[in-house]
Amino acid sequence: MTQPIYAIGDIHGQLEMLEEALARIEADGGPEARVVFLGDYTDRGPDSRGVIELLSKGLDEGRNWVCLLGNHDRMFSMFMEDYPRNDARLLVGYHWLHDRIGGVETLQSYGVEVPDGIRIYELHAEARQAVPAHHRLFLETLPDYHQEGELLFVHAGIRPGVALEDQNQDDKIWIRQEFLKDQTEHPWMVVHGHTQIPAPEHRGNRINLDSGAGFGRPLTTAVFEGRQCWVLSKEGRVPLLPE
Repeated sequence: MTQPIYAIGDIHGQLEMLEEALARIEADGGPEARVVFLGDYTDRGPDSRGVIELLSKGLDEGRNWVCLLGNHDRMFSMFMEDYPRNDARLLVGYHWLHDRIGGVETLQSYGVEVPDGIRIYELHAEARQAVPAHHRLFLETLPDYHQEGELLFVHAGIRPGVALEDQNQDDKIWIRQEFLKDQTEHPWMVVHGHTQIPAPEHRGNRINLDSGAGFGRPLTTAVFEGRQCWVLSKEGRVPLLPE
């Protein structure tokens, strides 16, 4: 019998949704269930701090979890370095604290406000005081993909036609159209998030689990047995079939 693997889409600071998702997983697969988190634990939602604390504590306790790196997690991590950096994949004029990105909400979850007129070095100093060292370490050590059996878990996707060992991290956490529009068969079923859609979708060669929790929509949890996929709802497993 194939051991099920569970995956949770982009969380974006939604701690209550995450706790509900983990309860559903435990009800379906028990406390030792294998869970892969697809990244983007931070920004937009109300409790990025709580999400990171739950995940880092679970890893420290030896839970059977894999937490992947998302682009929002890397942006937070870059800001928290000794000298704050901005991700080069952002549009010109954008930065982690831009209204559309959600870094302000992340800092607020740590009790750090972002008043008008504050300078980056001042805010950075406050953030370095407020964000626990083990949260920074959690962000710094996240892997950018996980391959298991016929499944490849990655935050955003892969560049088609490039060997896994040659994939660029920027693509793995940022890529969109070059991956989303590609219909060729990959060596694995690629399970990803990053590009929000109204509901999870199965495209035959990839499965997108980012259903927009960062904007208050439901957080998607899926369960896999080989390449078979179900969405884990309140009522139990619902098959997710190729479109």
